[in-house]
Parts: sequence; C-alpha cells; structure tokens
Amino acid sequence: MTARRAAPAALLLLLPVTACTTGPALENQGAVTAPPGDSKHLTIGSAGFTESDLLAQMYALLLGRAGYSTKIISVTNREIYEPALESGQIDVVPEYAATFADWLNARKNGADAAPVGSPDLDTTMKALRALAAPRGLTVLDPGRAVDQNAFAVTSAYATTHRLKALSDLGRSGLPVRLAAGDECVQRPYCAPGLRKTYGIDITEVDPKGVGTTQAKQAVQSGRDQMVLTTTTDATLDNFGLVLLADDKHLQNADYLVPVVNRSRAGSEGVRKALGALNTVLTTADLSRLNEQVDSWRRLPEDVARNYLRSKRLIPAG
Repeated sequence: MTARRAAPAALLLLLPVTACTTGPALENQGAVTAPPGDSKHLTIGSAGFTESDLLAQMYALLLGRAGYSTKIISVTNREIYEPALESGQIDVVPEYAATFADWLNARKNGADAAPVGSPDLDTTMKALRALAAPRGLTVLDPGRAVDQNAFAVTSAYATTHRLKALSDLGRSGLPVRLAAGDECVQRPYCAPGLRKTYGIDITEVDPKGVGTTQAKQAVQSGRDQMVLTTTTDATLDNFGLVLLADDKHLQNADYLVPVVNRSRAGSEGVRKALGALNTVLTTADLSRLNEQVDSWRRLPEDVARNYLRSKRLIPAG
C-alpha cells in the first residue's frame, strides 16, 4: 500500500475521547441487537492511504446516489477510527476482512491470541462478524477485490526459470533473497510460510520494507530475487516485476468489506448502495485506480467518480 497521510487536526480533536472505548458494555447488549438504524447523514472514514481514500470516495458517491448526505474524514490509525466507528462518530469504513478480524480478536483476547483470519473467506467472515457484532458493528458482504500480501520477481527471472506461481519457484530449488519488512522473518505468511508451504529456499530477508521503491529496486537490480508487496500494487510494471500466483493459498482472505455502525448505518438502504460495488470492482480494477492516483497524480474523488460512471453505478454528467 502507499504511504499514509497525516490525519486532519480537526479530526484528531474530535476523536481522542473515544479512542480508549471498548465497544458496548455487556449490560448494553440490547443496543447491539436493536433494529438497524438508517441515518441520512453519514460520516465515512478513510485510513488515509490511496486505496482507502478511493474506496471512501466511492462509498460517498454510491450513498449519495441512494439519497444519503455524506462527509469523509481521514484517520490513519485504526486504534482511533475503530472506536469512533463504534461510537457513531464514524458510520462507515472500508476494511480488509482477515486483517480486521485479527485486529478485533487481539483487542478482545490479547496480542498473543491465535489468529482467526484465514485463507478461507467464509471462515474469516464468520469470525469477523462474530467479533464485530458485540461492538455494535455490522460487516457487509465482501466484494471481488482482495488486497493481500503478494510476491513478485522480475519478468526476466520468471521467463528464464519458467515461473508463474510460487509453487514453481519452490520446485526450482533456486536460492531466494527476499526484499521485505523486518517482520517477514517471523510472520507465518512470509518467509516461514514460503519455506513450509512452498519449499522455497529463502536464504535471507533483506529488510527494505513492504513494496517500497527500495525493495523493488533491489529485485530489479538482481541484488534480491523476490519482493513482498500487495496484490493491488500499481507500480510493478515500472520496475519490470510480475506477481507469482499464491496457488496454495498461503495468504489470508483480505477481501474488501464495508464495516458500518449498526445503529446509524445498518439499514438495507446502505447495504444495497454499497453492495452495488461488489458486482464490478475487481483486484485488477483497484490496482489500476491506485495507479491513476499514485502515478498519474489524479485526485481520488475524480478517479472514483470516473470509475463508477464507467460501470454505470452513478449517472454521467
């Protein structure tokens, strides 16, 4: 994902009171199961990086088309925006299924809790909804787009060694120096998983970050053989890189999901408006939209509007 912007000062003044809340108390669980609310004035939260900004803009346009008035605020820290979502200061946010499930699980059961996100979308969604509901949150249906960890090599390297998937790299027996973040050494979905699931000979992790320019340049130059990035990385072509398919499903199901405050935005109207995006938005689409913002320097609002118009989800003009 791209670098994150700082949150607006006004928003930071708005949210600290709720930053330490823990969701509805047990004695107030009736509020969680009450009929979903349908406020016509909704606040949409963005996590402040390109992809989240784009999704927030699309949510606002779709909800506006459905008769809701909206505003967007940007908060880069989940520790701040999730409690604000519980309290109703924020009504809707775009999230990632497995990541958010594990975050809520750690918040409830501690940082050492066993992960509940998994490569299986149904299993992940079941766990996520079970964790979100007691906090007054409703997780809407996931779409087709997924932003997962992914691994890329140069197109020349892939062609030379006939690589299309990570399993091909494992069978090749080639030694691989991996450009990634420091945490890759221990995370089960990074170096340990590549060794265990695919049999890839990871000789070293070069700590250059996830999908950073420096990491990609290290692979482009041949210093490293593979880079950890994401499935919606819009700059791979600029470095002559191609993704290797995760054909054994090592990565978790980080499908995009809207999460709403049930008491304010849990209605069928909101569900239907945002669900329209699920029928069209793909991972490849999201990558191209990211590219338009990051490489072509277009405004997220303009890119979002043009995309929705092209899919006939909002009117032209």
